[in-house]
Amino acid sequence: MQKYGLIGYPLSHSFSKAYFNQKFEIEKIDAEYVNFEIPNIKEFKNVIKENPDLCGLNVTLPYKTQIIPLLDDIDEDARLIGAVNVIKFSKGFFGKTKLKGYNSDIIGFKKSIEPLLNDTHRKALILGTGGASKAVFQGLKQMGVGATFVSRKPQDFCITYNEITPKTMEKYTVIINTTPVGMFPNINECPDIPYDLLTPNHLLYDLLYNPDETLFMKKGKEQGAVVKNGLEMLLLQAFAAWEIWQK
Repeated sequence: MQKYGLIGYPLSHSFSKAYFNQKFEIEKIDAEYVNFEIPNIKEFKNVIKENPDLCGLNVTLPYKTQIIPLLDDIDEDARLIGAVNVIKFSKGFFGKTKLKGYNSDIIGFKKSIEPLLNDTHRKALILGTGGASKAVFQGLKQMGVGATFVSRKPQDFCITYNEITPKTMEKYTVIINTTPVGMFPNINECPDIPYDLLTPNHLLYDLLYNPDETLFMKKGKEQGAVVKNGLEMLLLQAFAAWEIWQK
């Protein structure tokens, strides 16, 4: 039996275990998916040692960056993003296990948002500067969309919410929320952008998917903007992870 799994901490709200085990059951794949909840990245070596039958792992918070020095190799997208959320296991010389890191977030994001983009969507605001924001930035860049980060605190590489002007809103017609603001149970919160300046030319994409429609999305719809949540991205990145493990 093949074994796959997830490392992170905590893992109580992870979707991966249920998703993959259901997939294995429906498709009659002789495999199992288990959670490895490790409070310190140093325990990763024990996970590998105690599970010699592992074929692949997903990586979630807080280890998407910390895992990189422990891998033998990472692909180009993961290197540019600076984060790994998929590890493929293979056999190298003399039967030694080789670990290569990938980032399937960028794959899921691109496939999910690309059908919504048109000629008016040339610039994007990325709300937040966490790990997911970097995958979004690289994905947009690969699709020819320039992006600017927005943060609550002044930083060299981004603007603050207070610096979003009417001209900014006119120029940047794609707005992507990569922050946890508005996630259940805080459903009455939303990122602090001037929603009254949104138009039907705007596209609002929220990486959150609980609730289905965040306040960020609701306010966008009220102004006629196109809106989408992150559920499809979540499913597509999981499917991409499976394809990486199988290739």
